[in-house]
Amino acid sequence: MKKVEAIIKPFKLDEVKEALSGLGVQGLTVSEIKGFGRQKGHTELYRGAEYVVDFLPKVKLEVIVTDEKLAEVVSAIENSAKTGRIGDGKIFVLPIEDVIRIRTGERGGDAI
Repeated sequence: MKKVEAIIKPFKLDEVKEALSGLGVQGLTVSEIKGFGRQKGHTELYRGAEYVVDFLPKVKLEVIVTDEKLAEVVSAIENSAKTGRIGDGKIFVLPIEDVIRIRTGERGGDAI
């Protein structure tokens, strides 16, 4: 099993969710976050004063998948979140040792 974490632009969330649903992914955790990478933020003008926005709004998705589904889930996220512009985000893949569904006690792939 693997944990796929993706940091994407907020307006791409619905497209990514639909792509994952189409693959049969049932569970997804979404967090609103702020950060920057090579983008390094930008300057904005508010009431005549210029200020720097260092941390840009992003969305972090987390999903646990079986090893067999990993490639297609990563591909679906990559294709649906891509705009071709700087700041599209990143995808991280981490190993998961075990998963336990609290309600039923199911473990491993059955708990996903």
